[in-house]
Amino acid sequence: MYFNDQTIVFLDGQWIKAKDAQAGLYAQTLHYGNGVFEGIRAYHTKEGAHIFAAGEHFKRLHYSASRMQIALPYSEEELTQIAYQLLEKNGLSDAYIRPLVFTGANMSLTTPEESHVFLCAWRWGKLLGDQLVHVMTSSFCRPHPKSCFIDAKVVGHYTNSILATTEARQKGFDEALLLDVDGFVSEGPGANFFVERQGVLYTPPLGSILPGITRRHVLDICQKAGIPVRQERFTPETVHGADGAFFVGTAAEVTGLASLDHKKFRRAWKNTFGAAIQSLYKARVLKEDNKEAFI
Repeated sequence: MYFNDQTIVFLDGQWIKAKDAQAGLYAQTLHYGNGVFEGIRAYHTKEGAHIFAAGEHFKRLHYSASRMQIALPYSEEELTQIAYQLLEKNGLSDAYIRPLVFTGANMSLTTPEESHVFLCAWRWGKLLGDQLVHVMTSSFCRPHPKSCFIDAKVVGHYTNSILATTEARQKGFDEALLLDVDGFVSEGPGANFFVERQGVLYTPPLGSILPGITRRHVLDICQKAGIPVRQERFTPETVHGADGAFFVGTAAEVTGLASLDHKKFRRAWKNTFGAAIQSLYKARVLKEDNKEAFI
């Protein structure tokens, strides 16, 4: 799924076949999760392959690495150039790009000086598919903001996401919605969350969520389209019976929810802000800026 015998990847300044790429079994990232990564999408446009928000993603990669004190020897501009070369070498235009910065061997609980930079890409549809998804309120909560750097995209943080999604699938749902440590809605395992109630969109504020790049663009779209948005805390009970809801993220893009905890939303998806934003976001990533008006 992710690679074949001809797939080319970037590893520490070298272009090699994915099947020949190697990482040390004593790497701290493997044992303790001390590594950082990004998820980036490229889209085929009339001008060719376009990596959406490349600068924003690589800026966040640098931020995450600095938070974890991991060396990242490539600038944002160099990483962007490498990402475009990666697409070209693999004949890709619509693709998901995964940059990973992982550490060297170290069994102590301090960040090692050695680090490695890996980039790969593959064709990947929307994380949650193209249909509306059925979601459950997870029994797992997001980590306490003082337990780690919530705003950094750290490898080890995603064990929490794996637990939440696995629980949801085992119980017959498509995905989970996690709360913060105080019982307020936080985000999905791999996406930020919006809910529509009485003509207003609500989304959890910064603090217990990853400040998503897609979320940032959705907020910008809403501002330009005149869609009112409030960033404030709310409980899952206020989501039950709302007009609509959706997840946003690079992998998920804009994905509508059919229900939360078996409780359906009041409006048909096509009549919600989420459906309009889904269309506007697609126009943005495809560089069809002339379509970016409220519809």
